[in-house]
Amino acid sequence: MRVRFRGITTREVALVEGPAGWGEFGAFVEYEPHEAAHWLGAAIEGAYRAPPPVRRDRIPINATVPAVSAEQVPEVLARFPGAGTAKVKVAEPGQSLADDVDRVNAVRERVPTVRVDANGGWSVAEAARAAEALTADGALEYLEQPCATVAELAELRRLVDVPIAADESIRKADDPLAVTRAGAADIAVLKVAPLGGISKMLAVAEQIGIPVVVSSALDSAVGIGRGLAAAAALPELRHACGLGTGRLFVDDVAASAVPVDGYLPVAPVRPDPQRLDALRAPSTRRQWWIDRVKACYPLLVPSFE
Repeated sequence: MRVRFRGITTREVALVEGPAGWGEFGAFVEYEPHEAAHWLGAAIEGAYRAPPPVRRDRIPINATVPAVSAEQVPEVLARFPGAGTAKVKVAEPGQSLADDVDRVNAVRERVPTVRVDANGGWSVAEAARAAEALTADGALEYLEQPCATVAELAELRRLVDVPIAADESIRKADDPLAVTRAGAADIAVLKVAPLGGISKMLAVAEQIGIPVVVSSALDSAVGIGRGLAAAAALPELRHACGLGTGRLFVDDVAASAVPVDGYLPVAPVRPDPQRLDALRAPSTRRQWWIDRVKACYPLLVPSFE
């Protein structure tokens, strides 16, 4: 990673090649098998099932701004040329609301549309105070996962005027539709890998009944390609998608497409053999991922019979 993001500086994934192309198994290393199995399902789908027909050949993306200092914001935004929307990480442990306000305002000076992502880091009261502070100098497109639970999101939504987007409350839930039944969100942030693949993500999008933003789970170029294919298949796409996170990597398994006018093209991704060789994990880590596949796969067998 160019900077620490989601608490990590190196991203680990396992890639799977099959008759339909490449799939990516990138469940974060701390995830237990019951959760990681969904990500394995997405990898199997990518390798063995062709993607759905597309409705658009390019996808608008947001710039992604980690919890950096306000002074570092111009450097980060330079990696996302033409982006008209930026997602800013907030509620970082060890930082203050004042830090968040400074970062958001630094972004707002350069990008017209700003959304923030708290990853469930606030209580309802903290989120309400943050919404007021973060909108004092300009509007926010939405607050992404400001609180951890569906009940908290629903309560907050009644207290603030800023739209609420749900991420973890959908992708980590046994019932991804519970968030809308509770009236807890205005926007759904959907990620291909945690939901088990493009087909399952599209099914959730069809049923959830609110606008959808397709986002990355800090995927490699292979996973980003699957996210772009999913966004391209949606009947309607109102918001920029969080699929530009490849710009946060120092290196990747394939050349990272550079956004043009804030858009990324929709195209299959094949890893570069030389990059795969250079980035190959040590044998002990490779075995760790093989063992992980063995632990997760039995949880998927009924879906793939």
